[in-house]
Parts: sequence; C-alpha cells; structure tokens
Amino acid sequence: MTEAQPFMTMKNIEKSFNGVPVLKKVTLQVEQGEIHALLGENGAGKSTLMNILGGVHQPDGGVIQIHGKEVKNLNPRVSQEHGISFIHQELNVVSDLKVYENMFLGSELQNKFGFLKVEEMCAQTSEILAKLGVHINPKEYVRNLDTSYKQLIEISKSLLHKSKLIIMDEPTSSLAEHEVKRLFELMRNLKKTGVSIIYISHKLKEIKEICDRYTVLRDGELVGTGYIKHENLDSITKLMVGKSISEERLTKEHSLGPIMLEVNDLTSHGQFKHIDFTVRKGEVVGFTGLAGDGRTELFESLFGYRKKYTGQIKINDQLVKIDHPQNAVKAGLGFVPKDRKENAIIKDLSVIHNMSLSSMGHFEKAGFIQDKSEQEKFHYYKGKLNIKVHNPRVTIDKLSGGNQQKVIIAKWLEVNTDIIIFDNPTQGIDVGAKQEIYQHIISLAEQGKAIIILSSEAPEVLKLCDTIYVMYQGEITARFKGEEATEDEIMSYATGSKREAEKIG
Repeated sequence: MTEAQPFMTMKNIEKSFNGVPVLKKVTLQVEQGEIHALLGENGAGKSTLMNILGGVHQPDGGVIQIHGKEVKNLNPRVSQEHGISFIHQELNVVSDLKVYENMFLGSELQNKFGFLKVEEMCAQTSEILAKLGVHINPKEYVRNLDTSYKQLIEISKSLLHKSKLIIMDEPTSSLAEHEVKRLFELMRNLKKTGVSIIYISHKLKEIKEICDRYTVLRDGELVGTGYIKHENLDSITKLMVGKSISEERLTKEHSLGPIMLEVNDLTSHGQFKHIDFTVRKGEVVGFTGLAGDGRTELFESLFGYRKKYTGQIKINDQLVKIDHPQNAVKAGLGFVPKDRKENAIIKDLSVIHNMSLSSMGHFEKAGFIQDKSEQEKFHYYKGKLNIKVHNPRVTIDKLSGGNQQKVIIAKWLEVNTDIIIFDNPTQGIDVGAKQEIYQHIISLAEQGKAIIILSSEAPEVLKLCDTIYVMYQGEITARFKGEEATEDEIMSYATGSKREAEKIG
C-alpha cells in the first residue's frame, strides 16, 4: 500500500433529493492500487456517492480531489477523462448492438477517411475478454448472450479505457463461481499495476477475500472505515445494519399440510430431465446448484414462460397443462424472477403501478381504477414490507435494488397465489434487507403458502428450507432435509463430484 498522496478523496460530501438528505458529510479516501470495499444497506447512500464521483449527480457540498488536486463540475465525460470507470449493477449494454460495438460505443476507432476499423476493434475486444477467460465472437449480438457474459463485457469496457479507478457495483451478481475466480484474479493483477478499485457488494465473504480496506455508510452517514484484515464479518455486518445478524436456521420444526404441487418426470431437451419433486402446504423447498444447472429453466417451464417440456404437473392433485404465465397464475402459481430489470419491473412505471400491475382487477370498478383503493393497498404493503420510498408515484428505477424487490414481492402478495416461486430472491440485496425478506418468506409459509426458493447461495437455502434439492447439469442429484444438510455436502453434489441422488424418508 502506498504511503503517498491518496489517488482519490471525497471529503464531507453532502447531497439531498427533494429536501431529503441522502448523504451527510461523507468522506471516502481511496489509495492508489488498492481494492476498497464500499459497504452499507440498500438506501445507505453508496450509489449516490458513486454517482457523484462518476459525474451523474452534483454534490450539494464537499470537495473531490484526485491526486490531491480539487476537481469541480464533474460530468460523466470529465470523470472518464480523469480515469474513472463505473460498472453499474444494472447493466448498461445495448442488446441490439454487437459485442465489439458495445465495447467501443462512443469511442469508435476510425481510419483517416472516417471509416470504422472493425477488425481492429474486434481484435482488441477478443484480447481484453480473453483476460477474463471469455472467448466469444466479438460480432455476436449482445441480446444472444447470457447475463454473465453481459456483465463481463461491462467489466471489459473499463479495461479498454485504461481506467485508473474502477467502481464495481455488485459485479459478481450474475457470475458463476469460476467466473468470479477469474474476475478476482484480474482485479489482483490490476491492483499490481496501480489501478484502484471501489468494490460494492453485499457478499461479505467476497469482501473478506478480495478487499484491502472498507468504508461503511448507514443512513447517509460514514459509520466506519478500516482494514479488512483487522475485522471479522460479524463486526462489519453490525456496522452496516446497527446490529448483529444471526446465522441460525430461520425455519423451525413444524407440521406440513397436504401436497400442493407435484411434478413427475418433467423433461425439456438440453435444459433438464426426469425431474420429480413435491411441495406441501406450509413447506419451504429450496433448489440450489451452480450457474447453468437448469433450475431457472425448470421453473420458467413450470410457470409457462417455456412451453417445450414433457411430464406431469399436478396442483392440488389436479393435472394441469401450463403453457402461459396467465394460466400459471390461474392455477395458483406466483413467480418472482431473478432478473428484476428485465423480467419483474417496468422501470418507467411508478412504484405503485408496478405493485398493482398483476392485480388491477382488485382496484377496478366499472372499468376505472380506484385510486384511493390502490393507494391504501400500497401503504399497507409499504408498512408490512418496510419499503423505503418517499413518493409512490416516482418511477421504480429510482428505488434501491432491495426496495424494488420488496415491491415485486408486494405485487405477488396482492395476487395471493397459493404457491410462490422465488428465483434468487435476495440477489444484489444488502444483509439487512435480506433478513426482512427471509422473515416474510417464513411468514408466508406459516400462513399456509407453499414456497419454492431457487438460490445459488447454499447458506440461503440452509437458513430457510425444510427440504433442499441440489441440481447439476439439468438433473436433481440430491435431496436433503434442511436441518441435515451442510454447505460442503451441497457443494459436492452441485459440482458433480457426487452424482448419486440421496434419499430421505
């Protein structure tokens, strides 16, 4: 760690929106060639602080210095000229452009006649992606790529610009375990060359592994900073949420009702095969594994997003054929998808309308939406789920990821289906909001709902689930009672090192 002048200092930064203080004299200092964790719950002010550094917002007060010199009137271009790149959690790739076009968007290479140097841009794109261990055709349209590849393209763009400070906001939320390892290796190499990284993540194990120092914000204020090696995860968590978070199992021994969902020999070529499972009234069932294990495709088929499958689905002992999400809802299924931005919210629509979108009939009378009824229901869920929003008429993209997720959950609570599928329900959500969402899931099960949780995080299913299924390459390789499973055992089946399905009584 260099003892010289810090690369970047933000001193006593203040910012308010509509008279509501979001940042209150926050100071952040980043050394040259360090990986600095910026931590805090959703709504703590992390994104606002980084948007100020990236030139998206102007501060109301405070000073920003780079190499000890004050910089004023930052905008995105000036920020980039100072060597600052911002990799947003919400991906900023353009799906209808090719990979190389996304990489060079706004900084295209041209020859002296003004023609694009396509092959040179493709060569540079391939070279940079190769550093991340990614080998894709630079002329492939981004819309055809998995989310993890879109994330890696975002990261590669910052390398292309030879950035001196890279802000990474939840960069691993869509990455498989082997991709995370490659990213960390790349980050360590960048650090050796003097590049600084501000790393925003709610995955505290990653923070412990990759970061040098940390800064914690809570409710717009600086509450702690220091060296990661001097702290344990519990002390950092306590700084973030103001209290310790229990790692104990949340679900307790309880009696279960009749079978509400039964799946027999469900198969979709190239996606999953010979899937059998049941979910009972009041039961929380978890499906886990590594990226590409087929669980998302399985439940998207079950919900009618995908139509090509064979096998039987029974709901309340009645055979059903689900070929459209509307039919799934009619049959009693609800689905909270993992990709909020693409599949769960309409970002240009207000928070309140996003909540009521799937249950408009509840607020309709004589063909008109009853505004008062809709408002009353929104405020009910706002209180019930602790949704932090000062005005329900603002567009939902103004909310933090955790609060967006709570609005999506409110939407399905209002639809009131008997079976609810949660696909990675706490992806990109802070530890405090996670605990709130966990408590709501347990509460739903106690009310008699049948709950299915799809999660890449073994600790999450261990904490919540009565029964756990592990998938590998489209097959169920193990089934455990929740209290009998361990993280190591789950991983041994998820990686394919064990293949024989376990049977429980």
